[in-house]
Amino acid sequence: MDTTSPTAHPLRTIEAHEFDAWARMITTTYGQDLREGSLRDARSVLEPARTLAAYDGRDIVGGVSIYSRTMTVPGAFTPVAGITLVAVLPTHRRRGILTAMMRKQLTDLHESGGEPIAALNAAEATIYGRFGYAIASHLAQLHGDTRDMTLRPDVDHGNGTLRFLGRDEARPLLEKVHDTARTHTPGWVDRAEKYWNAFLRDEPAFRNGATELRYVLHTEPGGEPTGYALYRSEGGTVRIVEVVATTRTSYAALWRFLIALDGHDRLTCDAAVDEPLPHLLLDPRAARTTVVDNLWVRIVDVDRALAGRRYTAPVDVVLDVEDPFCPWNTGRYRLTGDAESAACTRTRDRADLRLSAAELGAVHLGGPTLATLAAAGRVEELRPGALAAASRAFRGSRAPFHPSGAAFPAF
Repeated sequence: MDTTSPTAHPLRTIEAHEFDAWARMITTTYGQDLREGSLRDARSVLEPARTLAAYDGRDIVGGVSIYSRTMTVPGAFTPVAGITLVAVLPTHRRRGILTAMMRKQLTDLHESGGEPIAALNAAEATIYGRFGYAIASHLAQLHGDTRDMTLRPDVDHGNGTLRFLGRDEARPLLEKVHDTARTHTPGWVDRAEKYWNAFLRDEPAFRNGATELRYVLHTEPGGEPTGYALYRSEGGTVRIVEVVATTRTSYAALWRFLIALDGHDRLTCDAAVDEPLPHLLLDPRAARTTVVDNLWVRIVDVDRALAGRRYTAPVDVVLDVEDPFCPWNTGRYRLTGDAESAACTRTRDRADLRLSAAELGAVHLGGPTLATLAAAGRVEELRPGALAAASRAFRGSRAPFHPSGAAFPAF
């Protein structure tokens, strides 16, 4: 059904036959040509019923889409609306179209009882804060000179085996390892068939001068797959696409292999900010990192979102939440929970902490802490001791991380 925005540009979901027109708007906005393959992944994973467009007459002038994913959060799994392909044509900027699309998207999620959180990668850091998104995880862009990356002699590589596989043989084994590994780190998402299809597409035009994708599988002596590495080679550099391991020894074995590849003296990859790799090296500085923001999270419904994760310490706190962009969230909530269960309900009790929905998004995956945000003036403690207790409870055991980096939510 059409909805007229305050900009007088109707908003509605696209029909399947409108894909090319929508894609042309996206590529024009992003400064690309619409050619076969330029939106190769979007065509296969796009959900037209969850893809919103803004119209000027019959022309599509803006759009935003949701990919339906399931994300690991501290102690649990939750549906997440993966926000992507956000664009407004340069001819139609500063007319309120983006704000109208963001508001309609979040309102529809709330009114339909859809995903309790939304997440995205922000092309520009100044855009999404005004819609209540906040940085919830970071990644480390890792670069290393492999000539300096010697593993410590006491590192246990186990007794497993590494072997190269073709894509078709590797895929079911990769899926099994990935589905096990993703349960352990907040920020990882499920990868259904269509997302694996997109992730493993490997046409030469999209390799940016590197080789085709290499598949390396780690198996235990009994044949159980416990890890894999996907990489490309380019001019003496190992460009690591993904390293996934379900055991400590398979992790060490895969990195030993990647560091020792003949004909390569450099490697690059996206890693977690608490990646174990530097602790395996004699010289931890050999793995140099640049930390950048990763996932931005938006709380759609405070009560459902906070009840949908678990807490590393017992928590009983009343939150006074402000949310001007999604006013249904504004109010006081009592949050109780621990590592086993959680509940969040509206209350009239006196508040212990005052904050906005953006701060709750920032701490939702267990990365940034409430104490850090309070030090920046973004959380106000109203009851002594409440800040420290809640900050401990929200903190995760590992830093949150989404391994597909800027490709979220397409992979």
